[in-house]
Amino acid sequence: MKKILLIFAIFFSVVEFVFAQESGFGIGIMLGEPSGIAGKYFLDKTTAIDFGVGTGFWGSGSGFAFQADYVQEIKNLIKWKYKLPFYYGFGIRTRFPSGNSMYFGVRGVAGLMMYVKKLPVDVFFEIAPSFRLLPTTGLDLDMAVGGRYYFKIKPLF
Repeated sequence: MKKILLIFAIFFSVVEFVFAQESGFGIGIMLGEPSGIAGKYFLDKTTAIDFGVGTGFWGSGSGFAFQADYVQEIKNLIKWKYKLPFYYGFGIRTRFPSGNSMYFGVRGVAGLMMYVKKLPVDVFFEIAPSFRLLPTTGLDLDMAVGGRYYFKIKPLF
């Protein structure tokens, strides 16, 4: 388990430094199903790669958890004095409930974010139904609330 976490940490550190753009890379926490580290890397002003690494607690979602999604933001769907973009997308989901087993599936995700004024911080709530493909088929549901701090890192090239 520690080796898998170390591999993911190294991978995302390399991705952050090699591919990060002016729009930022955010990292923080998520609580729910699963709970752990949440990250987001903006590809441009409205699209991003969203990921989570942590621990699931229920059914086929128990044990080590990893998910990654391609998401699209709609910035002006809800008119309010705060920036409150809606986002949606699709991605993958893996769970490792015991030492030798693995569950793999695809998922859809939808959520709301709130950007904190004058701080590079967001707070989010998301729901993600998923379709488990391996080793058996089934439906699962992930929900999380969390927050991320954004770093503005210039690309190396």
